[in-house]
Amino acid sequence: MAATNREHTRATAAQLAALDPLGSLSPERLEELAQTARLTCAERGTDPVAGVPAMHSAFLLKGEMLLAFRGGGTLVVVGGTEEARAALNRNDRPLARTKAITDATLLLIDNEMLDIASTWDEVAASRGRSGAVDAGRRAMSSAFSLTNLKNGLFAALPAAHIDALFRHFERLRVKRGEVIIREGDEAEHYFVIEAGRCGVERLVGGTRVALAELRAGGAFGEEALVSGAKRNATVTALADSDLLRLDRADFDNLLREPLLRRIAFREAARRVQNGAVWLDVRYPSEYQTDKLPGAINVPLSEVRNMFSVLDPAREYIVYCQSGRRSAAAAFLFAQRGFDVWVLDPEGRPAPALRAG
Repeated sequence: MAATNREHTRATAAQLAALDPLGSLSPERLEELAQTARLTCAERGTDPVAGVPAMHSAFLLKGEMLLAFRGGGTLVVVGGTEEARAALNRNDRPLARTKAITDATLLLIDNEMLDIASTWDEVAASRGRSGAVDAGRRAMSSAFSLTNLKNGLFAALPAAHIDALFRHFERLRVKRGEVIIREGDEAEHYFVIEAGRCGVERLVGGTRVALAELRAGGAFGEEALVSGAKRNATVTALADSDLLRLDRADFDNLLREPLLRRIAFREAARRVQNGAVWLDVRYPSEYQTDKLPGAINVPLSEVRNMFSVLDPAREYIVYCQSGRRSAAAAFLFAQRGFDVWVLDPEGRPAPALRAG
């Protein structure tokens, strides 16, 4: 008989800290995980683990549980004991079934979130011990929040680059009103806002127009670095802010190249037939001239406005003429967790796209 859940409530950091391997995480990370975990109550005689979502771990906090293993053998686990520190469904022996001997309280946590938290927290801790950029054991509540690590830019970063990323980030404190990057300047750095607020504005017809306000966890400076162009906007601190800064060479090696997935036209066309979407990031006049069948026009300047419009569950193939704008657009989408490819401009049959 499956578990009967009488309530679903939030867990606490203290409850997580008593479990294995969560107890090794920083207090800040435990607080974050507690926001994603939940408690569920199972009635006596039910099988609580049978109803646990796939890829979740179930920990027994209160009550008594009987675990029956495939191939034979049973074990009684009591909440609050040493044996209950480990997840019920992550035992060395596969479970056949479970039974609540008494009414029981279970804590459920997403395995992916736990793995992400463990990986980044340990790397951050080692960086602090080595004396490099300590972006870890302090809160990192925004720039490296679990949400960003799971769905944003850093989610797609190869694990081997995590340690190097922490070593190369430079912490920078800026005062309110300070200009961080200026429109028209050469691009030298990529920035992540660790704390504070920054405003983005552009000169249009002689008038400065506010484009966006970026908060903790936001990033800027990548567009010019990827496209090889000059800065197309000015970014100013709207409050005293803490930034993480990465220079051009480290940005290229640790972020740009790992995230930009390039694809030949034949393979791209095959993916489009299977549901992927063409994104043409050129100006509307260029798009109208020789757009690919079914392509959506998203000029590079409008990419950020499309984050909430396009379906992140779809696959996208981005193209332009030379590959510069498409690379910049693809990086912007990748930062937001989109599944995106950059079309090799040399492979597309249309002459206009090979003009540069």
